[in-house]
Amino acid sequence: MAMAEEDKVALKIHDVAGALLDDWRMLFDQLVARFKTGDFDTGARLVAEIAKAADKENHHPDVDLRYGYVEVRLSSHDVGAVTQRDVRLARTITDLAGSLGAKPDTLSVQTVEWALDTWDASEIKPFWAAVLGLEPDDDDTPGHEATDAGGRWPSVWFQESERNQAGPQRWHADVRVPPDVAQARVRRAVDAGGTLVNDGYAPRFWVLADAQGNRACITTGLGRDQPDDPHAEYPETDGQDDHDA
Repeated sequence: MAMAEEDKVALKIHDVAGALLDDWRMLFDQLVARFKTGDFDTGARLVAEIAKAADKENHHPDVDLRYGYVEVRLSSHDVGAVTQRDVRLARTITDLAGSLGAKPDTLSVQTVEWALDTWDASEIKPFWAAVLGLEPDDDDTPGHEATDAGGRWPSVWFQESERNQAGPQRWHADVRVPPDVAQARVRRAVDAGGTLVNDGYAPRFWVLADAQGNRACITTGLGRDQPDDPHAEYPETDGQDDHDA
């Protein structure tokens, strides 16, 4: 049976927001949800039900079973983005979780990506992909990333920078969190001895630094697909302007 064309269309963050998936958050190119199960047996039963639903839809999520919770990540790998297939399966999984008494925990989901400033991604990308056991994308693919095909390890984004921007720190963490928890995460970092370096692009991202000046970005993805976004040509990762802060 041929796939409907609408199931091949990549959805943006505002499209997902319009789908009213209260238990789910879009982080980079995935829909992510965590359900508190209370015990391992309930979690295992939820995973079994998710497996049945996934086989029925022929669309399979990444599922992480831990004591006390199950985390689910949905993405259409053939498109490299979230599609209506993921939205439909997300609704089904929410219903399955509810039937077992599992409660959504939207405050705990996040995705971490490491960014490396470079003036020539193609020169260093093969090295870091080899060292970290990742798969490099093609050099003609916009964004320059190395990713884990199994979805377990953080990906590396090779962030374009001018040669004279290379300072003592070339690496930084981009931590993608749901928009409704971003400011609380920023406050926690500041309370833990950090400094807010730049909030000029909030709520898209905030640049923070530790007590020794090492930087990280708390990101949400809001505004990435807006026409007036000055960095919309970059891949779905924030932190592009932390060197200008």
